[in-house]
Amino acid sequence: MTTPQEKAAAARKAAEDAARVAAEAMAAAEAAEQEAAAASAESASKPPSSGEPSASVAAAEIAEGYAFSGPALELGTVMVDGVADPVARVRIPLRMMNRHGLVAGATGTGKTKTLQGIAEHLSRAGVPVVMADVKGDLSGLSEPGADTEKIRARAAETGATDWAPGTFPTEFVSLGTGGIGVPIRATITSFGPILLSKVLGLNDTQESTLGLIFHWADQRGLALLDLKDLRAVITHLTSPEGKEDLKGIGGVSSQTAGVILRALVNLEAEGGDTFFGEPELDPVDLLRTAGGLGVITLFELGQQAARPALFSTFLMWVLADLFQTLPEVGDVDKPKLVFIFDEAHLLFAEASKAFLQQVEQTVKLIRSKGVGVFFCTQLPTDIPNPVLSQLGARVQHALRAFTPDDQKALSKTVRTYPKSSVYDLEEALTSLGTGEAIVTVLSETGAPTPVAWTKIAPPRSLMDTVGDEAIKSKALSSALQGKYGQSVDRESAYEMLLASVAAAEPAPESAPPIPERSASQRDEDSAAERIMANPAVKSFLRSAASAAGREISRSIFGTRRR
Repeated sequence: MTTPQEKAAAARKAAEDAARVAAEAMAAAEAAEQEAAAASAESASKPPSSGEPSASVAAAEIAEGYAFSGPALELGTVMVDGVADPVARVRIPLRMMNRHGLVAGATGTGKTKTLQGIAEHLSRAGVPVVMADVKGDLSGLSEPGADTEKIRARAAETGATDWAPGTFPTEFVSLGTGGIGVPIRATITSFGPILLSKVLGLNDTQESTLGLIFHWADQRGLALLDLKDLRAVITHLTSPEGKEDLKGIGGVSSQTAGVILRALVNLEAEGGDTFFGEPELDPVDLLRTAGGLGVITLFELGQQAARPALFSTFLMWVLADLFQTLPEVGDVDKPKLVFIFDEAHLLFAEASKAFLQQVEQTVKLIRSKGVGVFFCTQLPTDIPNPVLSQLGARVQHALRAFTPDDQKALSKTVRTYPKSSVYDLEEALTSLGTGEAIVTVLSETGAPTPVAWTKIAPPRSLMDTVGDEAIKSKALSSALQGKYGQSVDRESAYEMLLASVAAAEPAPESAPPIPERSASQRDEDSAAERIMANPAVKSFLRSAASAAGREISRSIFGTRRR
């Protein structure tokens, strides 16, 4: 049996052993720390190996891919390991801006300011810009920016050594007559059945039916200028008097025509009638310069905020109109116009197959007209793959991966970028700060540039809205106000159908028979003849003539050729 003295001795010995082991462990730890410090100092004194370049070397290697010989837009500077290198510039060749692009990222990550900077660089290069200003955030382009130490510091950090507050020629236009800018309209005939179907939310069958109704109106020389014209045509076709005309179209049921008519009535009730009409926008007014600077045209929704699809679809109509108006120019040193779609997901949401095909065709072919198209949205997956594949420049701000769907979108986005030995792109895309983006563009030879984590340079103009009153004042003093400020309602399908109904009414029974017309009576035209003699109607009918009769020649989206 162990005595108390023996137990105490054993405990004392165990304590001594533990103290000895602890002392040895402490000495080993100190030796390891000294060895690590020595290795770190030795590593720092050596030049970086080719396999593991330093941050500055990696930034310089990336920047080499953006060292173009011709004019270029300055986006910002390369960042590696959280540090921006002011001499490692990230740029987009001006002559490649007609190869289109994408600016994407979550809300609040700096997309709008990136678009503002791109618009400024284009304007300084003498390139007109058309932009959708959905929230009014871009109106600051018309006023000089704030000259603060913070902005000066960012400009120096991003290589913008010549930064100074600046202002740019800006036009404020509104969709329809209910906005604060110069009112812009399109005629129903020019808009075409495919785009109108997108606005009305029609399915494929109803879209086909609307196309046949347009065809019928074209054949009869009925000018569809505003909603009441199209409503009058459909009302006629669904009436007892128009029953035979409806049968003659072929494949059109009165029920489907009735659905379209109700959709038109709803659109009209929501203020859509203020957009359709005359005078119609002339695309030439978007291709202007002022004092050597490209004019930036900002489109705002006006009273169409309840129908954002109408806004985005209208911009697509403008692009289609430009496609049909502009001549072929091939590859040019700088684009004739750059068109920027903000909130681009609205354009593609619930779009028909025919609509998507026409968007793809427009984006693919309009490059040869010298027009560049940039889409701005939150997720690259908002853009259909056939369209996404046409976009040469990619400016991707931070993405959020809070849900499984977000994670899928993140993985798909990573796969669309060239491989990078410097960045873990999946981690980088969720780690970007505000005003930072992952960038790759097409070089002057058409090859993709290296992926660059970019700190975006600050705009020179005001990074805030100028307010409604300032926008109204600038719009009223615009040269476009005299051209588009007042609506014109000339004789069209509505008046012509009313006249035909009036002409078809039988004479009252009490009216005595007229055996012979007097000379003065013979000189008077009937209501229909007076309409047909109207110069505006004659002009319309002349433009409607074709080899097939009097059908208007239609092209992309079914829109009218000018």
